[in-house]
Amino acid sequence: MSKKVSVWTDNRFWQRSAAWVTGFAAMLLIWLTFDSMGQIAMGTDNDLQNGVTKRVPSPSVINYKITYEMSDKRGHEVPVIGEKETFFGRDDYSEEEARALLNLGKLAVQAKNCMNCHTLLGNGAYYAPDLTKAWLDPMWDGYMARLGKDTKEEAMAEFLQFPSENPSHGRMMPNLGITAEEAKGIVAFLKHMSSIDTNGFPRNFSKMQGAIHGK
Repeated sequence: MSKKVSVWTDNRFWQRSAAWVTGFAAMLLIWLTFDSMGQIAMGTDNDLQNGVTKRVPSPSVINYKITYEMSDKRGHEVPVIGEKETFFGRDDYSEEEARALLNLGKLAVQAKNCMNCHTLLGNGAYYAPDLTKAWLDPMWDGYMARLGKDTKEEAMAEFLQFPSENPSHGRMMPNLGITAEEAKGIVAFLKHMSSIDTNGFPRNFSKMQGAIHGK
């Protein structure tokens, strides 16, 4: 008479279960990978012109006004791309021109080791302010008046070139020898960064007075 063996102690059951779980997990991982790639794929200038919202907008988003508004549906702040606005005197940067400007700014940020002190998209150090939404910082409104500049981008570029002459934080930023062209690129890079939908990151940004607009 054969002895009955519980399914829970049957090696074949666990082998088959492991194979099914591994196969399902592999398929889920592949699906999540393709979904993530679609989510983070950079949009195009046509998307912006047609009002199509992308998590990572086209570089030419620097031609548009960007605000940060509370979404009741999502329960946190989201970037909102509005009407056209000038950026260093222009509102007609082509996608290629804007991309070149952003690349210049990104390379300058890397060359100057900005992330040794600052944080971008959760990466970097916490010695100095997070730069993920720096373009939206209401502090720049005061800097425009203090520096006698007509626009936010001009005030930011002036600060980047001469930080020791225009302290903005308890921990003073050193003069890194940033050129006028590099400063323009960095400001463009930071404006584009502010347009990225980061699911409400950084979480404490909304606590800044004047940082949230709209609702």
